[in-house]
Amino acid sequence: MAEFERRRRRVCRFCEEKSKTISYYDDRLLKRFVNERGKIVPRRISGNCALHQRMLTTAVKRARHIAIIPFTSEIFR
Repeated sequence: MAEFERRRRRVCRFCEEKSKTISYYDDRLLKRFVNERGKIVPRRISGNCALHQRMLTTAVKRARHIAIIPFTSEIFR
């Protein structure tokens, strides 16, 4: 029989840091959770918990709206 290795589930980095809010002004943090095409990385890939993923999504959308981060990358324009 084939042996399967269990991968460890990623721990939410915001829960580890015990951060209460995610600021939409922090563009370096938000760019980590947006892929090269400008899409928000899903929860199963980023490893965030549901609460922090919702907060992150809201922060990314606010940052896009006030032009801190772009909606898409410059390659596709």
